[in-house]
Amino acid sequence: MAIIVQKFGGTSVASVQHIQNVARKILATRAAGYEVVVVVSAMGHETDRLVNLANEVDFQESSARRELDVLLSTGEQVTVALLAMMLMKLGCPARSFTGPQAGFVTDSSYTRARILNIETSGLASALSAGEVPVVTGFQGADEAGNITTFGRGGSDTTAVALAAVLKAKECQIFTDVKGVYTTDPRVVDSARCLARVTFEEMLELASQGSKVLHSRAVEFAGKYQVPLRVLSTFDDLDFDNLPGTLITNEEESDMEQPIISGIAFTSDEAKLTVLGVKDIPGIAWRILGPISEANIEVDMIVQNVAADNTTDFTFTVARNDYDEARGLLEKVARDIDAREVTGDNKIAKLSMVGVGMRSHAGVASRMFEVLANKSINIQMISTSEIKISVVIAEEYIELAARALHAAFELDLESNPKK
Repeated sequence: MAIIVQKFGGTSVASVQHIQNVARKILATRAAGYEVVVVVSAMGHETDRLVNLANEVDFQESSARRELDVLLSTGEQVTVALLAMMLMKLGCPARSFTGPQAGFVTDSSYTRARILNIETSGLASALSAGEVPVVTGFQGADEAGNITTFGRGGSDTTAVALAAVLKAKECQIFTDVKGVYTTDPRVVDSARCLARVTFEEMLELASQGSKVLHSRAVEFAGKYQVPLRVLSTFDDLDFDNLPGTLITNEEESDMEQPIISGIAFTSDEAKLTVLGVKDIPGIAWRILGPISEANIEVDMIVQNVAADNTTDFTFTVARNDYDEARGLLEKVARDIDAREVTGDNKIAKLSMVGVGMRSHAGVASRMFEVLANKSINIQMISTSEIKISVVIAEEYIELAARALHAAFELDLESNPKK
C-alpha cells in the first residue's frame, strides 16, 4: 500500500477543534487506500510563547542553545499526543512519536541541527500494526542523545525527509493558504495560486523569503525526488483532483514556462560592511571565517575595489544574527587593520524567480526600470540563471512587490512582459 506523508502546520492544529478536522482528513486519506504518516507543528503561537519565556530569562550565552532546544521541542509533543488521542477516539489506531523516537539522528548544532540519519524501524512497526504514526516536526537528537531542533519552519523538513526514506507517493504540506502564490496575497491582492512550480523555482522562492515552505524541505524534496504538494487544511481533499500547488521536476512541468513564476521578499535581513580592507589574497576568508564558525549564514556578498587597492566588503545575514555578527566583525576589523564596520538592520530583500529567465533577456533591466520609476534605490544586486535579487530599504518592500507584480503581469497564467 502506498504511503502519503501529511504535515500540518501550527494554524492547522491551533485548537482541539482544528485537531479534530485534521484527524478527519487523515481518515479520508486512509479511506482512499493509503497508509498515512503524519508530521505536526506546535499549536498556533505556542513556539512564540516558549521563545518569549526564554527571552524573559534573558540568558544569551551560546550554552543556552541546548536548553532552548529542550524548551522548544515541547510544543510539538503536546500536538502529537492530542492528535493521536483524537484519531483513536475516532476509531483509528495511532501512536505518537517524538523526533528521537521516530529515529531522527542529527548533528549537535543546537537550534540549527542537520539530519544525519533516520532509523525508521519504529515507524515501520507502527504502520505494520495498522497504526498512524504521528511525529513531532522540527526535532531529533544528536548521537549523544541531546534534543536538537532544525530551526523555525523545520517541520517541513521533517515531513519531506520522512517521505524520502519511506519512499512515499507524495508529501503533502497542509497550511492556511491554498498553495504557492505568485507573491504574498496579503500584500498583493491580485496574487495568483500556482498549479505547478519546479523544485528549482520553489527552492529559490523559499530561500528568498516565501513563507509557504522551508527551503531545506524543498532541497530535500528535489534531491530525493519527493513529489511535494502544498494545499489548504480548510479545503476538501479530493484525491481524484487534488488541489493546491504541485512542486515537481522542470521536465514534468509545462513546456512553455512563464518568464517569472513568483516574487519573494523578506524583511528579516541585515547588512554589514567592513570598510577599508586591504585587497590581498585570503581577506574574504579572514572576514567570513569567524562568521561561519559561529554558524551564522551569509546570504548576498558584494566586494568593491577602490583605486587605492582597498575594498569595501559587504554581506547580508538574518536580522536576528546581526548583533552577534557585528560583534565578531568588530574584532576581525581590528585584526586586519580595516577602517571601520558599518551596518544596517532596516533593509529588505526582494527576489524575482522563474525558469523562463533562461530564455528571455531583459528581465533585469525591466525590473530596475520599474523600481526606478517608484524612486526605490537598489543597495545590492545578486543574480542567477533563474533569479534576480535586490536589497532595498525595508520601508519600500511592499511598494516594490506590488509594482513588479503588476509590471510582469503575474496575475495572468503567462506573463509576456519584459
